[in-house]
Amino acid sequence: MAYNLLKGKRGIITGALDEKSIAWRVALKAKEEGAVFTLTNAPVALRMGQVKELAKICEAELIPADATSVEDLTTLFQKSMEVLGGKIDFLLHSIGMSPNVRKGRSYGDLKYDDFLKSIDISAISLHKMLHVAEKLDAFNEYASVVALSYIAAQRTFPSYSDMAQAKAVLESIARSYGERLGRMKKVRVNTVSQSPTKTTAGTGIEGFDAFFEYANAMSPLGNATADDCADYVVTLFSDLTRKVTMQNLYHDGGFSSMGMSDALIEMIKPKS
Repeated sequence: MAYNLLKGKRGIITGALDEKSIAWRVALKAKEEGAVFTLTNAPVALRMGQVKELAKICEAELIPADATSVEDLTTLFQKSMEVLGGKIDFLLHSIGMSPNVRKGRSYGDLKYDDFLKSIDISAISLHKMLHVAEKLDAFNEYASVVALSYIAAQRTFPSYSDMAQAKAVLESIARSYGERLGRMKKVRVNTVSQSPTKTTAGTGIEGFDAFFEYANAMSPLGNATADDCADYVVTLFSDLTRKVTMQNLYHDGGFSSMGMSDALIEMIKPKS
């Protein structure tokens, strides 16, 4: 059921790759709720993914941009405002990549150049986007920025490796820029800490399937799906959450508040 929560709003959605992507599901939900928006991803991702199909479904302009390039991001915001006919009301940052994780390097044997790339791609890219938007005065008042995070920013999950530091930096940037943009233009900046989700990127992490089942057993409501996350993100884009900012919002079925669950005990106790 649609509620027209985003009727008349303009946005930019980053990071959609295929139909498993959270950004893909957010785009479909935003379209359903009445928004118009542009889609963007790195040029290489656009060649590999299926986002052109999403652009057709959503009647959205597809603008290639390297999220680590201030020049590309400047073009992205300028062209988005031109295509959409005005300033931006919402922005989804759904970007994360670790070369060290992709190469299977252990946490004690990281390549530091790649460590810096993880942080630049996954976290500093948010700062660059907001920096560009500020310089261009690209946001309307009460615009909403949402960046996707993960609880590894607060807790240790060995296979998540240096992405944990990247998410911690991401959340810190959201707070710092949330204060700045809130004071300047009443713009909200939040992060959403999502359940482990069966995206193309997520399932590529070593041990993902076992951890997915563990988190599902720990969470009173079970893991939140990509579609569940899209529903939540749309509420954060809407006018219903105008006073919510600088928060890391857990969207994980209750996982973040749990110590142990009966379901997990049943899973791990010795069989008699």
